[in-house]
Amino acid sequence: MSVAALILAAGRGLRAGGRHPKQYARLGGVPLIRRTVEIFLNYRGKNGSQVKSVAPVIVVVNPADAVLYRQALGDLADKILLADGGATRQESTLNGLHLLKTQRPPPSYVHIHDGARPFVSHDLLDKVHAALAPIYGLVPVLPVAETLKRLDAQDFIAETVPRGRLYAAQTPQIFPFAAILAVHEQAAAAGRTDFTDDSALAEAYGLPVKSIAGDSRNIKITWEEDIAMADSLLQQSGQSEAAETKPLFPDIRTGNGYDVHSLGTGSGVVLCGVRIPCSLALQGHSDADVALHALTDALLATCGAGDIGSHFPPSEQEWRGAASEIFVRRAAEIVAQKGGQIVNVDITLICEAPKIAPYRAAMAENLQTMLDLAAGRVSIKATTNETLGFIGRGEGIAAIATANVYYQ
Repeated sequence: MSVAALILAAGRGLRAGGRHPKQYARLGGVPLIRRTVEIFLNYRGKNGSQVKSVAPVIVVVNPADAVLYRQALGDLADKILLADGGATRQESTLNGLHLLKTQRPPPSYVHIHDGARPFVSHDLLDKVHAALAPIYGLVPVLPVAETLKRLDAQDFIAETVPRGRLYAAQTPQIFPFAAILAVHEQAAAAGRTDFTDDSALAEAYGLPVKSIAGDSRNIKITWEEDIAMADSLLQQSGQSEAAETKPLFPDIRTGNGYDVHSLGTGSGVVLCGVRIPCSLALQGHSDADVALHALTDALLATCGAGDIGSHFPPSEQEWRGAASEIFVRRAAEIVAQKGGQIVNVDITLICEAPKIAPYRAAMAENLQTMLDLAAGRVSIKATTNETLGFIGRGEGIAAIATANVYYQ
C-alpha cells in the first residue's frame, strides 16, 4: 500500500505578518514549511499503521516564491516533487493531484495537508493509517468548544448555534487517490471553486468521508500571534520531532568577489543593473557590469560553487551582451539549492568617473529585488583611487563585493 503526501503551500498568507507568506516564517529557527515537510519525509509507521512510509511528497508552491522555497527547504528540496500553485486552494490541489497521476504507479492513497500546520504528529498519522479503507476518506476532527453565534447583516447576534455534533476539521485529510482525483476533476469541470477543504468537495460529489479524533496540538498558523504561540510550544517540547539537529554555532559564511573592467569611449556604463549616461563605456563580453560580476563571485564563494567564469564562460556567445542580473540570480539560486539564505550584501565601487551618488538608491533597489532582501541588508558604496594607478587615470572601474549567507 502506497501513500503520498500533497502539501499545500501556494497561498500568500500575509496575515501572520512579515514580508513573506507565513509558510516561510521561522519557528525555532527553522522555516515553517521545512518543519511540515520533514514530518512526512521522516515518517516510519508503527502502532498498528498499515503504512511504512509516505512517498512521494509533493509541495505545491506559488511560482513567484521559487527562491523562498529553495531557501526554506535547503537540502530537502531535492527529495520532494514540486507543483505550481493555482489561483485557488482547489486549483492548487488539483495541480498536485495531476502531478501524482504521472507517477508510476500512482499512489493508493494521498494525504492533503496544509503547509502551515507544522505540528501534525507521527502518532496522528499512525492512527489515520490504521483506519484506512478504499471506500472513504478520513479527516481528523476536534469537537467545537466555543459557543457559536450567527450574526445578522448589522453584526448583531441573530441566534446561538447548538454545538452538539459540531466539529472542526484538520489536515492531513487522506483519501483513496483515484477517488479524490475523480471528484476534484468533476468539480473543476463544473466550474465549482467554492470548497474550503477537500472533505467538503468529497461530500458534495458523493465520496464518503469518515472522521477520526484529531489533535489539539495540530494547529494551523494563520495570525502573527500564532507564530509566537508556536515558538512557545517548541520551547516547551524541546523542539518538535520534525526539527532538525542544530549546530552549536550558526553556519554563516562570508564570500568575497573582486572584478575590474577597462573603460573606453561610449554612451554610458551599467553598474548594479542601472545605466548611467556618460561619455564612457565598460569593455566586456556581457554588459560588463563590474559590480554584479563581483557580487556573483561573492555569492558563489559562500558554498564553494566556483566563480562566474565557470558558470558563464566568456567564450560562449550566449553571454555576449547579456545583462549581468542573469548571473546574480543564478548564483542566488545555487546558494538556495545548497540550503543558504542570503543575509546581506555589500558592494564598493572604485572609480574616478562617472559619479555614483545620484544612482546609488536605484542600484540598491535593484539588488533588493534581485535577491529579495530588505533595504537594510543591501549596501552600496563608492570611492575614488585618489588619481593613483589605472583607476586613478580613468582607465577602468573596479568593484569589491561581500556576501554573508546563512546555511541550514
